[in-house]
Amino acid sequence: MSEEIKNSIKSQVENNPVILFMKGTREMPECGFSARVVQILNTLGVPYETVNVLENEEIRQGIKEFSNWPTIPQLYIDGNFIGGCDICEDMFRTGELKQTVESAEKE
Repeated sequence: MSEEIKNSIKSQVENNPVILFMKGTREMPECGFSARVVQILNTLGVPYETVNVLENEEIRQGIKEFSNWPTIPQLYIDGNFIGGCDICEDMFRTGELKQTVESAEKE
């Protein structure tokens, strides 16, 4: 991954309390896993940003290297990598995701 892409990803993660790297947009997700995470975030009613990795192949590959996680979507809260769809769903079911998001909003 180029230094420029790495810095771009790092800046987005650090400057957005909740950010989802996904396939498609929140209005039109282009994969079922991305759609499920968008649905979870919408249900929680939290403000969040998205990055459509399909618009830039370097970002699509770079985010995988950045997190050392092979799949997309990828959720970051407060600069921390949370995980992909399965992890988000599990955390949502247990209430842990809501707590994590709420603590990010307070900071």
